[in-house]
Amino acid sequence: MWVPLLLAFFMGTLELARVSYTYYAVQKALYAVARIAGTSVSANLCAADDAVKAEAVNFAIRGGLEETATPPVQGLEADQIEIRLEAVSPDDGAIIACDCSSSGCDTANGGVPPSYLVVSLPAGYPVQLRIPGLGLDPIPLRPRVRVPYGGL
Repeated sequence: MWVPLLLAFFMGTLELARVSYTYYAVQKALYAVARIAGTSVSANLCAADDAVKAEAVNFAIRGGLEETATPPVQGLEADQIEIRLEAVSPDDGAIIACDCSSSGCDTANGGVPPSYLVVSLPAGYPVQLRIPGLGLDPIPLRPRVRVPYGGL
């Protein structure tokens, strides 16, 4: 009588561990993007085709510099990752999104450097729970990493 209940509890525990591991693996990959892009002196994060930004995203997706590196998370794509700049508002000290213009955070065109670099997955990374007998929808994991710009 207790065996099915214990088996369900054990499988639920394993699934919770797998989802937690996936969440932290995705968060670690996003932190790698933030670390590389935020500390590079030649990065223009306002440009959509910046080579440093593309290399940071590819490094996180591949799991290393080598083509044969094992990806930390299967199925993570470059178009899922969003890099956003934030600044501290001089009026009230709140953190606000920084626009990419010469009056904003576009340092290549005379703007001020941002305060923070935020890397996230706005649409989420879908994780399907594998519990027999339950037809569940995928859970979208949405980790977000905010680091100070220019040094970690």
